Amino acid sequence: MTLAQRTRLVNPRLGTYFGIFMSAFAALALLSLIFEGLGAPGAALRWLMFAGPLILYAVIGVAAFTRDPIDYFAAGRRVPAFYSGLVLSQTAMGATGLLALAGAFFVIGFDALCLVIGGLAGFVVMAVMLAPFLRKFGAFTIASYLGRRFDSRILRIFAATLLAVPVLLMLAAELRMGAFAASWLVPLSPLVITAVLVAVLVVSLGAGGMRSLTWSATAQSLASLIALLVPVTIVAVLVTGLPLPQLSSGPVLRLLGRAEAAQGLPLILPPALAFDMPGEGLSPIAKRYSDALGSVGPAAFVLMMLSTMAGIAGSPWLLPRVATTPGVYEARKSLGWATFLFGIAMLTLAAGAIFMRDYVMDIVKAPGPTNIPEWFNQLTALQVAAIDTEGQHLGVTSFSLRRDAVLMILAIAGGLPSAVLHVAAAGAVAAALAAAGAATVALGNLLAEDVVYGLSWEPAPAGMRVAIARTALVAAAVLGGVIAHSAPTDPLRLMLWSLALTGSTAFPILVLSVWWKRINAFGATAGLVVGFSVAVLAILGREAGWIELDSALAGALGIPAGLLATIAVTLLTPPPSRHALELVRELRVAGGEVLYDREVRLQHRRGRHLD
Repeated sequence: MTLAQRTRLVNPRLGTYFGIFMSAFAALALLSLIFEGLGAPGAALRWLMFAGPLILYAVIGVAAFTRDPIDYFAAGRRVPAFYSGLVLSQTAMGATGLLALAGAFFVIGFDALCLVIGGLAGFVVMAVMLAPFLRKFGAFTIASYLGRRFDSRILRIFAATLLAVPVLLMLAAELRMGAFAASWLVPLSPLVITAVLVAVLVVSLGAGGMRSLTWSATAQSLASLIALLVPVTIVAVLVTGLPLPQLSSGPVLRLLGRAEAAQGLPLILPPALAFDMPGEGLSPIAKRYSDALGSVGPAAFVLMMLSTMAGIAGSPWLLPRVATTPGVYEARKSLGWATFLFGIAMLTLAAGAIFMRDYVMDIVKAPGPTNIPEWFNQLTALQVAAIDTEGQHLGVTSFSLRRDAVLMILAIAGGLPSAVLHVAAAGAVAAALAAAGAATVALGNLLAEDVVYGLSWEPAPAGMRVAIARTALVAAAVLGGVIAHSAPTDPLRLMLWSLALTGSTAFPILVLSVWWKRINAFGATAGLVVGFSVAVLAILGREAGWIELDSALAGALGIPAGLLATIAVTLLTPPPSRHALELVRELRVAGGEVLYDREVRLQHRRGRHLD
């Protein structure tokens, strides 16, 4: 397929369409700002910023309605690299990364970089070792790829069943975090907000599956980036006079380090495997911002980085996106955009945490008696901040903030209009919907393609195939909502478990399936089961108090266990067939026909011949 042919597949008006969306989103924010200045009721403005974007996302999703399986499962294989990379960057960690990581940076400083470095490394590994080859294969799910790569229906069903667990954890985490962000806009219970988010997912995704997800998630990703950049950039201008928080936060950090030393913040030397991430509630500043390896030990930092890398690179809600690009070159290019945009977002989060720390430090380093500013009293009334008054002297460690609220708190501490806070909350909801949508589509496709039809290589008729996929998508969204409400676990912990399970289950098999011809179906099945089982046991063992290793580091045990099991069982069983070897050889060639489409076409021909 030539470059000219691929280019003609791309809609040239996409930029115009999303320019219209951005104009509508900006208009909502500006209207909120104008009406706030005119004295309009705050409740009405908050409802405007909550319901307005949701309606826009639903309209975009419904407008992408399709009955064609290629459109439903792969967006017609014509998504430009930038849009695919944008969605990948924002759905990798979603609102959990946006809000929880901002709070983690505030509380433990540079120690939170283990997740950021792992995420960036995951995109790089995906781009170099996996994405081009999975795009050449073109399967709609990871389980379908593994089943056809090893010509094993049993492996396909095992993969779909096991990978559904981390996808479900990610979905629950995003719905919980989305409900928290929406609570800043509307006075509804978490149950009602979760039900609304699930309904938006069903409406916006059910019409077109991956096609609806692609375009609605693009709009949501743009909204979440704006929500992150706008308040942090405004605060950067107020504090430093420069509109580049990623760069201007450096001098602020240098002055902040001196103030932290004067306040007597300790230099901590933790055990090698310590992993003390801040929890979901109120957390005081634990250590100096720039003091690395204080809350997270050196061994735990490396293990968390590698576990996150493997989880992102082998993610079942991210990897299928490469099948939506027009070709292998665009798949690689999309990962380049994803790495760049993810890095910009993470640098902005770190800068926002530095500015928030500076605001808190200003309270205690002022001469004379400590004077609590009005903005902190407002946060105390909202129950997202507290002061420990038991000591004789108020220091910086006397102030606690809620981890997931730091991004919204920054707008309040900077004295910004309420409209900016509303934009930040609406962007966090958008990020949650984008990531939850990716997980919902992935889970629905796993159920429909690899569980319902797992024992047959022959796809169902197009109409029935899409109908079953829509039904599975609705079931996946509802199940995620039920778990999000009934299992009140820290969303950050759920995300880290999801990445650990994904890395342990899928990553070793995916890498070996491309780069080791000798691997066979027996070894791949053993690696999946052993990696998943060891990671689950590590998580349960830590939560029950049987082992000391933090459950977020379960991938440190599951990944090598799955790798060793795969290699050992492969070497003890017969070599793969000639067909499998030829498939791997062809998989490594960048050009040519999409292998999955060819396999399905040949299967159709064999079926007609038998009839």
